[in-house]
Amino acid sequence: MFNNREEVKADRPQDFNKIYETTMQLLFKISYRIVGNEDVAEDLAHDSLIKAHEKALVFPSIDDAKFWLIRVVKNASLNYAKRKGREKKAYEKVLKEGTRKVDSGETELLKAESCKIVQEALNKLPENLKEVIVLREYGELNYKEIGRILGITEGNVKIRIFRAREQLVKLIGEDNVYLS
Repeated sequence: MFNNREEVKADRPQDFNKIYETTMQLLFKISYRIVGNEDVAEDLAHDSLIKAHEKALVFPSIDDAKFWLIRVVKNASLNYAKRKGREKKAYEKVLKEGTRKVDSGETELLKAESCKIVQEALNKLPENLKEVIVLREYGELNYKEIGRILGITEGNVKIRIFRAREQLVKLIGEDNVYLS
């Protein structure tokens, strides 16, 4: 049995396996909600784990490893999303193409449009509000964990999440999204 308070060495095979098992799904979820692409999110999550292994990092506990990895994957995903945003603008400027819609069933179309609306609304949020809502809603972290990752108090996390939700309601509307 692995103790959560036991020192963890990222370059030790059994420790690395435990880190991977404990964090991979969470890292993927966080990255996916930021970049919106499964393959890229998986690559970014793996890259963060490889970084810990290559640097032979030693963490006081598995939780410390998790928090460090979340920060790494969050930053890498945000950087990727910004870079892709710049590339998209450049392509659109050169090609002057709008985005094409794929024709499929009505439900699929509603879901795709809703996801796009939510992603656009998330992208309009200030960075400090976007990161707390992504960690809470998509990373499924509690307020204490979010505070620890971002280096802010639990109370500040609650305030930011409240403000982020308020702004999302203003941007999207309460009953304007199909996400079932």
